[in-house]
Amino acid sequence: MTGEIIKVLELQKGEGKNGEWQKQTFVINNGNKYNPEVAFSIFGTDKVDNFLKYNKVGDTVEVSFNLSSREYNGNYFHNLDAWKVFKHDATAVSVPDVPAQIEDDSELPF
Repeated sequence: MTGEIIKVLELQKGEGKNGEWQKQTFVINNGNKYNPEVAFSIFGTDKVDNFLKYNKVGDTVEVSFNLSSREYNGNYFHNLDAWKVFKHDATAVSVPDVPAQIEDDSELPF
């Protein structure tokens, strides 16, 4: 999903049975008319550090993510877990190599 980062929420930290953990939530505006704001979470110290180092509010990014759901007391909760976030360059367009057109038929080898 591609969109502009509009919010970076407060960093969450905690201690679990496997040691310290960090979770960073950020919100992008994807330009959708009805539900433009989408919140993603990044889990893990290295991933959070890289996200905060290279991204800020106002950047347009492309987010690769996993969608997961879990049930608690009859209610379902959803997570959008980002595993890759990188700046989106709208000006970069992939163009296949096209051979130069020969203007003069006399240069043809056949």
